Amino acid sequence: MTIGVLGGTGPEGRGLAMRFAIAGHDVIVGSRDATRAAETVTALVAACGERVRGRLGGGLNREAAERADVVIVAVPYAGMVATLEALAPLLAGKICVCTVAPIEVVGGQVRLRAVDGSAAEEAARTVPAARWVAALHTVPASALLRCERPLDTDALVASDDAAARVAIVELLECMPGLRGVDVGRLANARHLEAATALLIEVNRIHGGHASLRVLGI
Repeated sequence: MTIGVLGGTGPEGRGLAMRFAIAGHDVIVGSRDATRAAETVTALVAACGERVRGRLGGGLNREAAERADVVIVAVPYAGMVATLEALAPLLAGKICVCTVAPIEVVGGQVRLRAVDGSAAEEAARTVPAARWVAALHTVPASALLRCERPLDTDALVASDDAAARVAIVELLECMPGLRGVDVGRLANARHLEAATALLIEVNRIHGGHASLRVLGI
């Protein structure tokens, strides 16, 4: 499977690209700047060596969207809609995973920006022809980037497309220590996005890599 990461040069995008490549998938690191994408690939190969060599490529976001079987959207919220509008024809019919949380820092405090429902629902309205899934909001980028360690956490997965939910739950479990958990409809993405803001605060206070695990299932 080929996985395209839009915004793959940011911390979360880099971590996901690295983890998917280690698991044996071909990954295209997308960016607005092809040079920056290439530099990111070089850095990831230097960090992980033979585990990712030959499986990572870099290019513009357009190339990542066009060549991928599954598209991970890891761009900042401020540029999400514009990015998706530009790539809409290339995303039609593909499973697109929105990891975006509309957070902002005000007075030193992390909080959610006011959006209509959630960023994932906004993405689905922007490109309705794609098969939208919300996931990975509670898996910190700092943990993803520690490639030598299993993740030891859950990834909560929401979508109105049941088959896409199942596909992403199964895909994410290629990463050692990560369990995918189906949490139902896409509207539940608003809770996942709120959890991102909470976990950023927890990690800031405690200097850790806190995430979430669902017990009892």
